[in-house]
Amino acid sequence: MNIKEQILALRREIEQHNFNYYVENSPTISDFEFDMKLKQLQELEKAYPQFFDKNSPTQRVGSDLNAAFEQVPHQYPMLSLTNTYSEGEVSDFYNRVQKLLNADFQIVSELKYDGTSISLIYENGVLVRAVTRGDGVKGDDVTANIRTIRSIPLTLKGNFPEKFEIRGEILMPYPIFEELNKERENQGLAPFANPRNAASGTLKLLNSAEVANRKLDSFLYYILGENLPYNNHYQNLMNAKEWGFKISDAIKLCSSLQETLDYIKFWDTERKNLPVATDGIVLKINDLMQQKNLGFTAKSPRWAIAYKFQAEKAITRLNSVSYQVGRTGVITPVANLEPVLLSGTIVKRASLHNADIIEGLDLHVGDMVYVEKGGEIIPKITGVELKERFFVNEKVKFIENCPECGAKLVRNEDEAAHYCPNEDACPVQIKGKIEHFVSRKAMNIDGLGEETIALLFENKLVKNVADLYELKKERISRLERLGEKSAENILLALEKSKEIPFSRTLFALGIRFVGETVAKRLTAVFTNIDKLENATFEQLISVNEIGESIANSILDYFQKPEHKTLINRLKTVGLQFAETEKAEQKSDKLAGMSIVISGVFEHNSRDEYKQIIEQHGGANVGSVSSKTSFILAGENMGPAKLEKAEKLGVKIMSEEEFLKMI
Repeated sequence: MNIKEQILALRREIEQHNFNYYVENSPTISDFEFDMKLKQLQELEKAYPQFFDKNSPTQRVGSDLNAAFEQVPHQYPMLSLTNTYSEGEVSDFYNRVQKLLNADFQIVSELKYDGTSISLIYENGVLVRAVTRGDGVKGDDVTANIRTIRSIPLTLKGNFPEKFEIRGEILMPYPIFEELNKERENQGLAPFANPRNAASGTLKLLNSAEVANRKLDSFLYYILGENLPYNNHYQNLMNAKEWGFKISDAIKLCSSLQETLDYIKFWDTERKNLPVATDGIVLKINDLMQQKNLGFTAKSPRWAIAYKFQAEKAITRLNSVSYQVGRTGVITPVANLEPVLLSGTIVKRASLHNADIIEGLDLHVGDMVYVEKGGEIIPKITGVELKERFFVNEKVKFIENCPECGAKLVRNEDEAAHYCPNEDACPVQIKGKIEHFVSRKAMNIDGLGEETIALLFENKLVKNVADLYELKKERISRLERLGEKSAENILLALEKSKEIPFSRTLFALGIRFVGETVAKRLTAVFTNIDKLENATFEQLISVNEIGESIANSILDYFQKPEHKTLINRLKTVGLQFAETEKAEQKSDKLAGMSIVISGVFEHNSRDEYKQIIEQHGGANVGSVSSKTSFILAGENMGPAKLEKAEKLGVKIMSEEEFLKMI
C-alpha cells in the first residue's frame, strides 16, 4: 500500500470510528487506540502535505482565523411550526388533516430537541455549507464552526443524492453545559440560562477552535431536495442514517391518533433520562406528496405541528435568601427553599440571579413560590402564590454590603449584577483569585487545591498570588495534612509555571471579563504587559471581540497601584509577561497612520491585517474620526462606518489597494 492509499484508508477507518462513537453511541475501540490512529494520520499528513484534504478527520479542531458571518439566503424558507399544548389540540390537527386529505395517512412522531436550528447543504457527498435559521429567509453561514462538530459528517458514504439539504438541531449535552457554566462563573461571566442558549452562543463564536472545545452535538430530522430516494419522510431519514447522519432512534411511524398520543405520553416522562434537552414532540405527515397537497400557511406548514411539554413546576416555601460572592466579586442571590421534588431530584435552592429578578417577583420571606427547572437543569423561581400569603413577612431586599468583607456593593449602569469592589481585601475573592491562578487552564500549579489554599491563607502565608512564589518548604510542610513531599511538589509546580506563555499568565491574573479567548486576543495585539497596561480605551476596543465592558475592566485593573505592584513582583520571579515570538517590523510605510478595519476579507483575516498594519508602523483604531488616515474596507463594510467616513471625507481603501501599498 502506497502512502496515499495508507492515508485514505486511515481517514476512512477514523471516520467510521467517529460515526460509531458520536452517532451510533457504540465505540468499538478505546479512546487511546483512537487517539493513536489520529496521531498517525496527522503525522502522515504533515510529512506528505500534497495529500492534504480539508475534510480529513484531523481538521475537526477549528481555526483561530476570524471572519464576520456572511448572510446566506435559504433555498427553502425555514418556517416555524405551529405549537400545541394539549392532547385535544393534537386531535384537532389529526382530524383536520384527515378531512383535508380524505385518504389514509401516517404520522412520523419525533422528539423536539431544544437546541439551535441548522441547515446543512451537501453536494456530491461533501458538506459545502451550513446556515443558521436566521429570520427564516436568510441565515448566517457558520460552516467553519459546524465542521468542528464530530457527529456531523464532512463526507458521506453509500448512495446519496447528488445535491440535497438536511436540517436539524445543534445541541449542547447537559454535562458539557454544566462544565461550561462552572467555567463562566469562575471567570466572572454570567452563566447561560439553558443548553439551547449555550449552543446558540457557541455557534456564533468567531473562533472555530473555541467551538471545537465546547463539544457540541447534533440530531438531524428533515431532508429536502429534488431527487430524494423515497417519497416519504420516514424512509428518507432512515436512509440518511446509512449515509452517516445522526438520526434519533426515538423516531416512530404512527398509523393512528392513539399511537401518536401514546408516543407523547411515553416521552413526556422518558425524556428526563436523555442527555440532551427536549421541549416537545414534532408530528409530521409521512408522505411527501400529501405534505405538498396540504401546503403551507404564511408562517408554518399545514402538514406538521409541535406539541410542547408543560414545564414541570412545583410549589414550596421560601425560607430565606442568602448571597454568594464569586471569584470576581459578583454577588449571586440564592433562594433557600423547603425541599421539594422536581424533575426527579430534590431541590433545596434556586438562583435568583440579580436584584431586578427579586424586585420583579416581589418576594417576601415565607412566600409560597413556584419553582421550575430552566432548560431542565437550573432551578428558578417563576412566581409567587399570593393566595398563600396570609401574613406579610419581611420583603426581600437586595443587600447593600458584601456579606464577606462589608464593602459597599457596586452596580454598573450596563450590568444586571452587583459586585464587591474590594477585590484585594475580600477573603472570598482573594482565595478565589488564587484558586483561579493555579488552575489547569491558567498556571497549572499542581498540589494547590481549594483546601490547601485556604490553609495557606488562614496561616497568613499568602494574601495574593505573588506570595505563592515566596513560599518556603519548611513553612508549607508544617501545615496540617501536608508534609515535605507535598511541599516539594508544590515548589516544583510553582517553578514550572514560570514557563507558562503570556496569554495564560494574563488569563491567570483574573481580570474581570478576561477569559481564555479574550486573553489570547489581547496578547496577539499587545505583545507584552507594558503595552497592555498603557493601552487606551480606543486601542482596546479595536481588538476583535473586545467590547466596552472588557476594555473598561482592563483600564480599571491597571489603574490600581496594588495591581502594578503585583505584576512587578511576578515579573521579578520570572513569569512570562511577553510573547516570545515577536512580530517582525517590516517597514515604516504606515508610520503615523491611524487605520480602521471593516468588513470581510479574501486574502487575510481581520486579525492578520491588524498585525500587518503594526508590522508596517501603523496603528489600529476601532472607530472613524477626523484623525483616521483611511479605512481598510472588505466586503459588507459596516454602514455606520461608511456613512461617517463619507461625512468626514475619510478615504476608503480596498484590500487590493492596501496590499499594493505595502
